[in-house]
Amino acid sequence: MGRLSLLVTSPRVAPGLLSRSAWYAVESASARLCRDLSEPVVDAIVESGLTVDAVGPEPTAPDLARLLVSRCVDSDVVWLGSSDADPGLTDAIASEVSRLEVPPEVEVIVGSWDVPGSRLLDAVAVMDRLRSADGCPWDAKQTHESLAKYLTEEAAEAVEAIESGDRQHLAEELGDVLLQVLFHSRVAEDAESAQDQFDIDDVAGGLVDKLVRRHPHVFADGDASTPEEVEAEWARIKAQEKAAKQAR
Repeated sequence: MGRLSLLVTSPRVAPGLLSRSAWYAVESASARLCRDLSEPVVDAIVESGLTVDAVGPEPTAPDLARLLVSRCVDSDVVWLGSSDADPGLTDAIASEVSRLEVPPEVEVIVGSWDVPGSRLLDAVAVMDRLRSADGCPWDAKQTHESLAKYLTEEAAEAVEAIESGDRQHLAEELGDVLLQVLFHSRVAEDAESAQDQFDIDDVAGGLVDKLVRRHPHVFADGDASTPEEVEAEWARIKAQEKAAKQAR
């Protein structure tokens, strides 16, 4: 009896960036199966020169489990997990192998993990969908001007949540503040004038540059060592930046 490996990956990581153990299992398997050849991870594996067979979206979890286990009679099989995580499949496989006298070895291989901040990618994708042609008509018609009041409202509600001491409420309100950042960035992408256009990466990139510039004691040769010195240095650098902008 062979081995059945279930490959689990994060949809938020580039599909070809699989762990070493994942690539080893994929390359050494006699068969690689999936539901849909257009899945990003599957596409990356096919691009590497390996063959993958699609079973199609039709099989139920119990039917798919029986198929996978039967293919392991004399070979090693890798199941390339679908983006919906194949609901019910692991339970169906457990049920299937439990009734066999000589069951195949079953293992779950984690091919990639989410990195900190990865859910921000989901937030960007949702905002993009809302502003797309097949998205939400209300979201699609908003402008920087029409959204301005929500930015101040959400910031004020976040402050109220801080003062209340309810940290779960604070997390929710910060999400609403983040929504405003995402919203304005997506609106700017659609600006008619190239001069008015920017996107969420421009916003994030500008923030990163600013944080690095204003923390020379961390990222350069600054010597501020107390909170008071750090605050004073921040104010000094900010003033320099403002003067440089006015001189342009």
